[in-house]
Amino acid sequence: MQIDRVDMFQVRKHLINPFRASSHATQALNHIVIRAETKDGLVGWGECSALDDPYYMGETVETAWHILKDFLVPPVLGRSWESVEQFVAFYEPVKANPFAKAGIEMAAWDLLARSRGVTVASLLGGTRDEILSGVSLGIERDGGRLIELITQYLEEGYRRVKVKIAPGHDVQVVELVRKHFPDVPLMVDANSAYTLEDIPHLRALDPFKLMMIEQPLAWDDIVDHARLQAAIETPVCLDESIRTARDARHAIDMKSCRVINIKVARVGGLLEAKRIHDVCLGKVPVWCGGMHDYGIGRAANLALASLPGFSLPGDISGFDKYFVEDVVEPPILGQRGAIAVPQGPGLGHDVVEERIRAQTVRALELRAK
Repeated sequence: MQIDRVDMFQVRKHLINPFRASSHATQALNHIVIRAETKDGLVGWGECSALDDPYYMGETVETAWHILKDFLVPPVLGRSWESVEQFVAFYEPVKANPFAKAGIEMAAWDLLARSRGVTVASLLGGTRDEILSGVSLGIERDGGRLIELITQYLEEGYRRVKVKIAPGHDVQVVELVRKHFPDVPLMVDANSAYTLEDIPHLRALDPFKLMMIEQPLAWDDIVDHARLQAAIETPVCLDESIRTARDARHAIDMKSCRVINIKVARVGGLLEAKRIHDVCLGKVPVWCGGMHDYGIGRAANLALASLPGFSLPGDISGFDKYFVEDVVEPPILGQRGAIAVPQGPGLGHDVVEERIRAQTVRALELRAK
């Protein structure tokens, strides 16, 4: 297989509800959508879900656009490959920049699966026909509004609830939610807002029997999380700290966590995400996180979450929780808290190019020389 043309589109979509975490807030997204076309006319799609600001993992839309344009796309153009391992080797010298890498690698998976007439899920080794879906809620200062949203999503069938927390907005929030929903599977996400000095405060969450507390300490830490996990009953889940399969192995060996969240974008693509899954299998449960993905990235998340180790409901929800319109057909929707794993070739959903172009604020075409 040989890619002769890559189109990059910066696609701006507004969120139905503004989203706020301890580290960042947003009302609109500017993901980079990647269209890769082979010399035979086969088309594959990828999505780079980098944020506008550098407050999550350091990357931004601007840095990802630069890295894709100048360092990731040029080495893959006009070169033959037969596996994703061969494909990513073309840009192996490029360090870090996982969001940008995940975008172009996703298009390669889509192309490879379509060329063989199979699903990306089957290429990865997926075993599920559907995945259980959870919902993630940002920081809501209005407690009544938070309860209304949780009620709505539980009525829609979502299987677990995740609530963002931050210093000064944590124990009382969990107490409020537990008062109204004593039995709902509930977890909290701190986005690195705490330190080891907060252990006594975080221990106050133990009585609420949470599924987990996600990434409470520094975004790149594994060592201090081991100390925290030994001091509290609530399972610690690592997100930002796990960027490679090696990180996952270290975290498991050090007992830094009891759960791991795998995000395709955070780890540089489906290939590394599968490797992390394999390291965790039989040791710690994993679940699939998201980045408010458009339909392309959401379909890739579904393929990943079909792997056997994904035993917990993830952040993959229907597009209608975030956007007025999906960019793929059929649209990705949940039913009774579950979403079907795509069965069509490639990512299993067809991109509607008119919708992509209608919301594009910047575009670039790159061709093989």
